[in-house]
Amino acid sequence: MNNGQRISRILMAVTGSILLIYMMAGMGAGISFKGMEKFLAGPNKMLLKHVQETYLTGFSYTSKKHHVSADEWVVQQAMNLIPLGSFVKEKENTDTDIEDRATYEMILKKQAEDENSVDENGKLIGEPQEEPVVQASASNIDLSLEKLMNYEYLVGNFYTIDSTTMTSPEELNAEVLLSKDLKINKEAKGPKVLIYHTHSQEGFVDSVPGDTSTTIVGVGDYLTELLNKKGIETIHHEGVYDLIDGELDRSRAYDLAEPEVRKILEDNPSIEVLIDLHRDGVAEGTHLVTEVNGKPTAQIMFFNGLSRTKANGEIDYLYNPYIQDNLAFSLQMQLKAMELYPGFTRHIYLRGYCYNMNIMPKTLLIEAGAQTNTVEEMKNAMEVLAETLDNVLTP
Repeated sequence: MNNGQRISRILMAVTGSILLIYMMAGMGAGISFKGMEKFLAGPNKMLLKHVQETYLTGFSYTSKKHHVSADEWVVQQAMNLIPLGSFVKEKENTDTDIEDRATYEMILKKQAEDENSVDENGKLIGEPQEEPVVQASASNIDLSLEKLMNYEYLVGNFYTIDSTTMTSPEELNAEVLLSKDLKINKEAKGPKVLIYHTHSQEGFVDSVPGDTSTTIVGVGDYLTELLNKKGIETIHHEGVYDLIDGELDRSRAYDLAEPEVRKILEDNPSIEVLIDLHRDGVAEGTHLVTEVNGKPTAQIMFFNGLSRTKANGEIDYLYNPYIQDNLAFSLQMQLKAMELYPGFTRHIYLRGYCYNMNIMPKTLLIEAGAQTNTVEEMKNAMEVLAETLDNVLTP
């Protein structure tokens, strides 16, 4: 082989490599066969044709027979032999959808069933317990903004963050949360507050079977009465969402409640505040009670859903544009209650799902007492809760 032939072959090898790189780049960028032809236009196209006819004679002949260029024919055969791109795309369009549907159903079910399964320290019942969380009384806690701006101090004294989720100093920024104006417009006509119960069947230690006045619904009636007496016009919705075919089933409770609640809000555009009133579920030996104004009073806990979990990240189909507003509402309520009624509130509980808190900005999910409290203790708690709401909401 003379030097000319050697140089020619080297040039052709380099040219072939460049051609292969061009083709792979074009395919990676999603360029079609027709687009590939434009991609290799001009001098490259001429060079490609020369290489094909000189060194890829068989390919050139076969491609002309099938009325395509040689590079198109090569790519077609390669895709037929190794259809990786199609496989990945089909895999993404099937398995992922199935996984998302399964995850969606699982999350809705867990959202409906898990929210009230924590003990007096905000820990999930039945899960391994870490060191107990001691909630100091408000008299021992500095409520100044300077202290609240310290993220570790804020979380340590006011929050329990479930192990399934996470938050950040940017999200729990006390200055931002406390600067939000939550006052309602009492001058405008129409109701201002809607109270409902995702779990309407929750009862207490002395509830009377069949008597809804001794369940969480009756407690909601009393809170409604108290707020109306204070001039905060309130509607109480008694829809049932945790019974299916007469049997207790909470797996779809939030899903079933949402359209009904949205319809009420649509019919009553003056409503600014949404309260989902629950009672907690604790160990039978636990009694969530304190004393306020000489009365035995059930303790309450504000509950926030962050629409994210450590396992799934941000849950797009449970997107909540009002997370900051929800957090502001619970924190302002917490601080006011601690100021006026030390010991009345437990730590604010943060969990990963949504709990229909995406319906409107000023939304509260309240865990009032538990199944071990009496109806009297619960009603006493509603008197304290009504006073706290009045202080936070009234101009």
